[in-house]
Amino acid sequence: MSTATSTETKELAPVRTESLAALLVARERPQRPSSLSTSLTFGWRAMLKIKHVPEQLFDVTAFPIMNLLMFTYLFGGALAGSPTDYIQFVLPGILVMSVVMITMYTGVSVNIDIEKGVFDRFRSLPIWRPSAMVGYLLGDALRYTIASVIMLSVGLLLGYRADGGFPGVVAGIALLLLFSFAFSWIWTMFGLLLRTEKSVMSVSMMVIFPLTFLSNVFVDPRTMPGWLQAFVNNSPVTHLASAVRGLMAGDWPAADIMWTLGWSALFVLVFGPVTMRLYNRK
Repeated sequence: MSTATSTETKELAPVRTESLAALLVARERPQRPSSLSTSLTFGWRAMLKIKHVPEQLFDVTAFPIMNLLMFTYLFGGALAGSPTDYIQFVLPGILVMSVVMITMYTGVSVNIDIEKGVFDRFRSLPIWRPSAMVGYLLGDALRYTIASVIMLSVGLLLGYRADGGFPGVVAGIALLLLFSFAFSWIWTMFGLLLRTEKSVMSVSMMVIFPLTFLSNVFVDPRTMPGWLQAFVNNSPVTHLASAVRGLMAGDWPAADIMWTLGWSALFVLVFGPVTMRLYNRK
């Protein structure tokens, strides 16, 4: 009896396997997620990191406020006659400097995930390849927005007044966020290229510090030597600071806006493909 049952089971096994295979083939597969949905998902993941590690907001809160107070009250009287007059010039510049400086943390986050092996899982998913990179940048855009709001709030308390009103402020912040999104592709490249997060931070600071301080963030370039003016006047940070400053003041600095958009496009077109090539090979 047991022998007959065993024989029947063996005969039915291929039939059951074929039926199960036919059922799996007939069933509709779920649609592949779109590039937009996967990018937003990775962006949400980046925001959840801020929720679980709120200390990450220190660099977008305390650091910008410290810079604004220090430069306004230490140098305002010497550079503009009074801190009240100087803050009208320096606040948009420090806003630009603070946001541009924190873009380097995008590369640091990428490097940390690589060291933890998280990227091995990302690469095995059936998703649009660049969505992981874009998600990092979208998540960090929230940090840039928080830094901008905090800086403007403190500036209003210190006496800053935007003659461009709410539309000018929104336009200035939007341009700053666009530039920061494009600029962050440089640091994602470094995050993939360098071995440790400390190396990413060191290289990033070596690039960002000269770029932000050798600009019109703090002073008018016309007071500088001619050879230095040639560099400062053609710096992407100078164009960005002038554009943001002009928009918040109620002007329309078309040349600086176009230069900023051009720099942003250049960063994405050059460093975006390089970053993705490194990501695919990592």
